[in-house]
Amino acid sequence: MKKLASTKILSIPAFALLLFAFACNTSSETKEKELAINDEEEMENTTIELPKKPLSEEFKKYWYAGDAEITSYELEQARYGEIRTGKSVLIYVTEPFLPEKQVKADRSNPGNVPVLKLNATKKYLTGIYPYSIMSSTFYPVYDNQHAIKTSLSVQEWCGHVYSQINNRDKFEFTSHSYFESEADQNLSIDKNILENEIWSKIRINPADLPVGNLKMVPSLEYVRLRHKELKAYNANASLDSEGDNSIYTIAYPELERTLSITFSSSFPYTVEGWKEEFKSGFGPNAKILETKATRLKSLKTPYWGQNGNDDEVLRESLGL
Repeated sequence: MKKLASTKILSIPAFALLLFAFACNTSSETKEKELAINDEEEMENTTIELPKKPLSEEFKKYWYAGDAEITSYELEQARYGEIRTGKSVLIYVTEPFLPEKQVKADRSNPGNVPVLKLNATKKYLTGIYPYSIMSSTFYPVYDNQHAIKTSLSVQEWCGHVYSQINNRDKFEFTSHSYFESEADQNLSIDKNILENEIWSKIRINPADLPVGNLKMVPSLEYVRLRHKELKAYNANASLDSEGDNSIYTIAYPELERTLSITFSSSFPYTVEGWKEEFKSGFGPNAKILETKATRLKSLKTPYWGQNGNDDEVLRESLGL
Protein backbone atom coordinates (compact mmCIF):
# COMPACT_ATOMS: atom_id res chain seq x y z
CA MET A 1 0.00 0.00 0.00
CA LYS A 2 1.25 3.44 -0.85
CA LYS A 3 2.02 5.50 2.22
CA LEU A 4 -0.44 8.33 2.71
CA ALA A 5 1.08 11.79 2.96
CA SER A 6 0.95 13.20 6.46
CA THR A 7 0.02 16.79 7.20
CA LYS A 8 1.33 18.76 10.13
CA ILE A 9 -1.28 19.39 12.82
CA LEU A 10 -2.00 23.07 13.25
CA SER A 11 -2.74 24.36 16.72
CA ILE A 12 -5.04 27.21 17.72
CA PRO A 13 -4.97 28.57 21.32
CA ALA A 14 -7.81 27.18 23.47
CA PHE A 15 -10.60 29.55 24.53
CA ALA A 16 -12.30 27.02 26.81
CA LEU A 17 -10.90 24.06 28.72
CA LEU A 18 -11.60 20.40 27.96
CA LEU A 19 -15.25 19.48 27.85
CA PHE A 20 -17.85 21.59 26.12
CA ALA A 21 -21.24 21.71 27.82
CA PHE A 22 -24.46 20.19 26.56
CA ALA A 23 -25.36 21.30 22.99
CA CYS A 24 -21.91 22.84 22.61
CA ASN A 25 -22.63 25.81 24.86
CA THR A 26 -19.73 27.85 26.19
CA SER A 27 -19.52 27.38 29.95
CA SER A 28 -16.92 29.38 31.81
CA GLU A 29 -13.30 28.34 31.55
CA THR A 30 -13.07 27.74 35.29
CA LYS A 31 -16.14 25.50 35.39
CA GLU A 32 -14.92 23.44 32.45
CA LYS A 33 -11.47 22.97 33.97
CA GLU A 34 -12.92 21.90 37.32
CA LEU A 35 -15.28 19.48 35.61
CA ALA A 36 -12.45 17.79 33.72
CA ILE A 37 -10.14 17.53 36.72
CA ASN A 38 -12.85 16.37 39.11
CA ASP A 39 -14.04 13.66 36.74
CA GLU A 40 -10.51 12.26 36.51
CA GLU A 41 -10.06 12.32 40.30
CA GLU A 42 -13.51 11.00 41.16
CA MET A 43 -13.30 8.16 38.64
CA GLU A 44 -10.48 6.79 40.77
CA ASN A 45 -12.96 6.32 43.64
CA THR A 46 -15.95 4.85 41.79
CA THR A 47 -17.29 1.37 42.41
CA ILE A 48 -16.97 0.27 38.78
CA GLU A 49 -15.30 -3.13 38.88
CA LEU A 50 -13.82 -3.06 35.39
CA PRO A 51 -10.02 -2.84 35.48
CA LYS A 52 -8.75 0.50 34.24
CA LYS A 53 -5.80 0.66 31.92
CA PRO A 54 -3.49 3.50 32.96
CA LEU A 55 -3.53 6.71 30.93
CA SER A 56 -0.09 7.95 29.94
CA GLU A 57 1.00 11.49 30.66
CA GLU A 58 1.34 11.87 26.90
CA PHE A 59 -2.33 10.92 26.48
CA LYS A 60 -3.49 13.31 29.22
CA LYS A 61 -1.45 16.21 27.86
CA TYR A 62 -2.84 15.77 24.34
CA TRP A 63 -6.47 14.88 25.03
CA TYR A 64 -7.07 16.98 28.15
CA ALA A 65 -5.71 20.26 26.80
CA GLY A 66 -9.14 21.83 26.29
CA ASP A 67 -9.29 21.23 22.52
CA ALA A 68 -10.96 18.92 20.08
CA GLU A 69 -8.97 17.37 17.26
CA ILE A 70 -10.57 18.01 13.86
CA THR A 71 -9.24 16.29 10.74
CA SER A 72 -10.56 16.69 7.20
CA TYR A 73 -10.33 14.10 4.42
CA GLU A 74 -10.79 14.04 0.68
CA LEU A 75 -13.50 11.44 0.12
CA GLU A 76 -14.19 9.09 -2.78
CA GLN A 77 -17.40 7.33 -1.76
CA ALA A 78 -18.99 4.34 -3.50
CA ARG A 79 -22.76 4.78 -3.72
CA TYR A 80 -25.31 3.31 -6.18
CA GLY A 81 -22.59 1.63 -8.22
CA GLU A 82 -20.53 4.78 -8.83
CA ILE A 83 -17.77 6.73 -7.07
CA ARG A 84 -18.81 10.10 -5.62
CA THR A 85 -16.44 12.83 -4.46
CA GLY A 86 -16.93 14.67 -1.20
CA LYS A 87 -15.44 15.47 2.17
CA SER A 88 -15.24 13.62 5.48
CA VAL A 89 -14.36 15.04 8.89
CA LEU A 90 -13.37 13.20 12.09
CA ILE A 91 -13.85 15.16 15.32
CA TYR A 92 -12.34 13.60 18.45
CA VAL A 93 -12.83 15.11 21.92
CA THR A 94 -12.87 13.87 25.52
CA GLU A 95 -15.89 14.47 27.72
CA PRO A 96 -17.64 13.06 30.83
CA PHE A 97 -20.43 10.58 30.15
CA LEU A 98 -23.31 9.29 32.27
CA PRO A 99 -23.38 5.48 31.93
CA GLU A 100 -27.00 5.10 33.05
CA LYS A 101 -28.64 7.88 31.03
CA GLN A 102 -25.97 7.40 28.34
CA VAL A 103 -25.61 11.08 27.55
CA LYS A 104 -22.93 13.71 28.12
CA ALA A 105 -22.79 14.81 31.76
CA ASP A 106 -23.63 18.44 32.49
CA ARG A 107 -21.66 18.46 35.74
CA SER A 108 -19.05 16.56 37.71
CA ASN A 109 -20.29 13.34 39.27
CA PRO A 110 -18.50 10.33 40.82
CA GLY A 111 -20.34 8.04 38.39
CA ASN A 112 -19.22 9.87 35.24
CA VAL A 113 -17.20 7.82 32.78
CA PRO A 114 -14.54 9.75 30.81
CA VAL A 115 -14.92 8.93 27.13
CA LEU A 116 -13.20 9.74 23.88
CA LYS A 117 -16.03 10.81 21.61
CA LEU A 118 -15.79 10.54 17.84
CA ASN A 119 -18.17 12.46 15.60
CA ALA A 120 -17.55 11.31 12.03
CA THR A 121 -19.20 13.13 9.13
CA LYS A 122 -19.46 12.60 5.37
CA LYS A 123 -20.94 14.87 2.71
CA TYR A 124 -21.21 13.97 -0.98
CA LEU A 125 -23.60 14.24 -3.91
CA THR A 126 -25.49 11.47 -5.70
CA GLY A 127 -26.61 13.18 -8.88
CA ILE A 128 -28.99 16.02 -8.09
CA TYR A 129 -29.33 15.32 -4.38
CA PRO A 130 -26.86 15.42 -1.46
CA TYR A 131 -26.01 12.92 1.26
CA SER A 132 -25.13 14.02 4.79
CA ILE A 133 -24.01 11.31 7.24
CA MET A 134 -22.89 11.56 10.85
CA SER A 135 -22.02 8.89 13.38
CA SER A 136 -21.18 9.42 17.06
CA THR A 137 -19.36 6.91 19.26
CA PHE A 138 -18.67 7.27 22.99
CA TYR A 139 -15.77 5.04 24.02
CA PRO A 140 -14.29 4.88 27.57
CA VAL A 141 -10.75 6.28 27.66
CA TYR A 142 -9.72 3.41 29.95
CA ASP A 143 -10.26 1.04 27.00
CA ASN A 144 -11.87 -1.48 29.34
CA GLN A 145 -15.32 -2.08 27.85
CA HIS A 146 -17.33 -1.69 24.67
CA ALA A 147 -18.51 1.71 23.51
CA ILE A 148 -21.26 2.91 25.83
CA LYS A 149 -23.27 4.28 22.92
CA THR A 150 -22.99 4.75 19.17
CA SER A 151 -25.49 6.41 16.86
CA LEU A 152 -26.00 7.29 13.20
CA SER A 153 -28.07 9.78 11.23
CA VAL A 154 -28.39 9.95 7.44
CA GLN A 155 -30.13 12.76 5.56
CA GLU A 156 -30.85 12.86 1.84
CA TRP A 157 -33.76 14.01 -0.30
CA CYS A 158 -35.62 10.69 -0.14
CA GLY A 159 -35.83 11.02 3.64
CA HIS A 160 -33.78 10.64 6.79
CA VAL A 161 -32.97 7.71 9.06
CA TYR A 162 -31.60 7.32 12.58
CA SER A 163 -30.20 4.35 14.46
CA GLN A 164 -28.55 3.85 17.86
CA ILE A 165 -26.89 1.14 19.94
CA ASN A 166 -26.96 1.44 23.73
CA ASN A 167 -24.61 -0.75 25.76
CA ARG A 168 -26.70 -2.19 28.61
CA ASP A 169 -27.15 -5.86 29.64
CA LYS A 170 -27.08 -6.47 25.89
CA PHE A 171 -26.65 -4.16 22.94
CA GLU A 172 -30.03 -2.44 22.57
CA PHE A 173 -30.65 -1.34 18.99
CA THR A 174 -33.18 1.32 18.02
CA SER A 175 -33.77 2.42 14.43
CA HIS A 176 -36.14 4.67 12.53
CA SER A 177 -36.40 4.70 8.74
CA TYR A 178 -38.66 5.95 5.97
CA PHE A 179 -38.52 2.50 4.31
CA GLU A 180 -41.63 0.38 4.97
CA SER A 181 -39.62 -2.81 5.40
CA GLU A 182 -37.41 -1.20 8.08
CA ALA A 183 -39.64 1.47 9.66
CA ASP A 184 -39.27 1.49 13.47
CA GLN A 185 -37.14 -1.26 15.04
CA ASN A 186 -36.24 -2.16 18.61
CA LEU A 187 -34.18 -5.26 19.32
CA SER A 188 -31.34 -6.62 21.43
CA ILE A 189 -28.25 -8.53 20.33
CA ASP A 190 -25.42 -10.21 22.22
CA LYS A 191 -22.34 -8.10 22.82
CA ASN A 192 -19.47 -8.36 20.39
CA ILE A 193 -16.80 -6.02 19.09
CA LEU A 194 -18.30 -2.96 17.41
CA GLU A 195 -16.61 -1.71 14.26
CA ASN A 196 -17.64 1.80 15.32
CA GLU A 197 -15.50 1.56 18.48
CA ILE A 198 -12.35 0.49 16.58
CA TRP A 199 -11.72 4.08 15.47
CA SER A 200 -11.40 5.18 19.11
CA LYS A 201 -9.38 2.15 20.22
CA ILE A 202 -6.82 3.11 17.57
CA ARG A 203 -6.40 6.56 19.13
CA ILE A 204 -6.02 5.22 22.68
CA ASN A 205 -3.85 2.10 22.31
CA PRO A 206 -3.63 0.36 18.91
CA ALA A 207 -1.56 -2.44 20.47
CA ASP A 208 -4.83 -3.68 22.01
CA LEU A 209 -6.72 -3.89 18.72
CA PRO A 210 -8.39 -7.30 18.28
CA VAL A 211 -6.75 -9.49 15.63
CA GLY A 212 -7.40 -12.94 14.14
CA ASN A 213 -10.70 -14.67 13.48
CA LEU A 214 -13.46 -13.01 15.48
CA LYS A 215 -17.03 -11.75 15.52
CA MET A 216 -17.68 -8.08 14.80
CA VAL A 217 -20.75 -5.88 14.35
CA PRO A 218 -20.25 -3.78 11.17
CA SER A 219 -20.59 -0.02 11.31
CA LEU A 220 -24.08 1.41 11.61
CA GLU A 221 -23.43 3.32 8.39
CA TYR A 222 -22.71 0.17 6.41
CA VAL A 223 -25.64 -1.74 7.92
CA ARG A 224 -28.03 1.10 7.10
CA LEU A 225 -26.88 1.99 3.58
CA ARG A 226 -26.58 -1.65 2.50
CA HIS A 227 -29.77 -2.69 4.33
CA LYS A 228 -28.04 -5.51 6.19
CA GLU A 229 -29.15 -7.26 9.36
CA LEU A 230 -27.60 -5.80 12.49
CA LYS A 231 -25.64 -8.66 14.04
CA ALA A 232 -22.09 -9.84 14.60
CA TYR A 233 -20.53 -11.34 11.46
CA ASN A 234 -17.49 -13.56 11.13
CA ALA A 235 -14.47 -11.41 10.41
CA ASN A 236 -10.70 -11.59 10.20
CA ALA A 237 -8.68 -8.67 11.54
CA SER A 238 -4.98 -7.95 11.10
CA LEU A 239 -2.54 -5.22 12.11
CA ASP A 240 0.43 -4.50 9.85
CA SER A 241 3.05 -1.78 9.52
CA GLU A 242 4.16 0.20 6.49
CA GLY A 243 6.89 2.75 7.03
CA ASP A 244 5.81 5.21 9.72
CA ASN A 245 2.20 4.03 9.53
CA SER A 246 0.17 1.06 10.70
CA ILE A 247 -2.75 -0.52 8.85
CA TYR A 248 -5.64 -2.23 10.59
CA THR A 249 -7.73 -4.39 8.25
CA ILE A 250 -11.09 -6.05 8.86
CA ALA A 251 -12.41 -8.54 6.29
CA TYR A 252 -16.01 -9.82 6.37
CA PRO A 253 -16.22 -12.84 4.00
CA GLU A 254 -20.01 -13.15 4.18
CA LEU A 255 -20.48 -9.47 3.34
CA GLU A 256 -17.74 -9.38 0.68
CA ARG A 257 -16.44 -6.30 2.45
CA THR A 258 -13.00 -5.17 3.62
CA LEU A 259 -12.11 -2.07 5.65
CA SER A 260 -8.50 -0.87 6.06
CA ILE A 261 -7.66 2.04 8.37
CA THR A 262 -4.21 3.64 8.05
CA PHE A 263 -2.86 5.51 11.08
CA SER A 264 0.46 6.83 12.34
CA SER A 265 2.38 4.24 14.34
CA SER A 266 3.40 6.77 16.99
CA PHE A 267 1.24 8.77 19.39
CA PRO A 268 -1.28 10.37 18.87
CA TYR A 269 -1.95 7.62 16.28
CA THR A 270 -3.49 10.03 13.79
CA VAL A 271 -5.88 8.49 11.25
CA GLU A 272 -4.23 9.11 7.89
CA GLY A 273 -7.00 7.63 5.77
CA TRP A 274 -9.02 4.52 5.04
CA LYS A 275 -10.17 2.24 2.25
CA GLU A 276 -13.36 0.22 2.13
CA GLU A 277 -14.24 -2.34 -0.54
CA PHE A 278 -17.82 -3.59 -0.78
CA LYS A 279 -20.61 -4.24 -3.26
CA SER A 280 -22.15 -0.97 -4.40
CA GLY A 281 -25.44 -0.81 -6.25
CA PHE A 282 -28.28 -3.29 -6.00
CA GLY A 283 -29.40 -6.40 -7.83
CA PRO A 284 -27.42 -7.99 -10.67
CA ASN A 285 -25.63 -4.71 -11.44
CA ALA A 286 -24.02 -4.47 -7.99
CA LYS A 287 -20.22 -4.51 -8.15
CA ILE A 288 -17.27 -4.27 -5.82
CA LEU A 289 -16.03 -0.67 -5.60
CA GLU A 290 -13.54 1.05 -3.33
CA THR A 291 -14.34 3.96 -1.05
CA LYS A 292 -11.21 5.93 -0.13
CA ALA A 293 -10.46 8.81 2.24
CA THR A 294 -7.15 10.73 2.25
CA ARG A 295 -6.16 13.08 5.02
CA LEU A 296 -6.06 16.81 4.24
CA LYS A 297 -5.51 18.97 7.34
CA SER A 298 -5.90 18.84 11.13
CA LEU A 299 -6.64 21.41 13.83
CA LYS A 300 -6.54 21.22 17.60
CA THR A 301 -9.07 23.81 18.65
CA PRO A 302 -12.14 24.43 20.89
CA TYR A 303 -14.51 24.69 17.93
CA TRP A 304 -17.69 24.91 20.04
CA GLY A 305 -16.87 28.53 20.84
CA GLN A 306 -15.84 29.43 17.29
CA ASN A 307 -19.27 30.07 15.83
CA GLY A 308 -18.95 33.64 14.56
CA ASN A 309 -18.80 34.71 10.93
CA ASP A 310 -15.12 35.56 11.40
CA ASP A 311 -14.44 31.94 12.36
CA GLU A 312 -15.36 30.63 8.89
CA VAL A 313 -11.72 31.08 7.92
CA LEU A 314 -11.00 28.02 10.06
CA ARG A 315 -12.97 25.90 7.60
CA GLU A 316 -10.71 27.12 4.84
CA SER A 317 -7.68 26.02 6.84
CA LEU A 318 -9.22 22.54 6.88
CA GLY A 319 -9.83 22.57 3.14
CA LEU A 320 -13.61 22.53 3.64
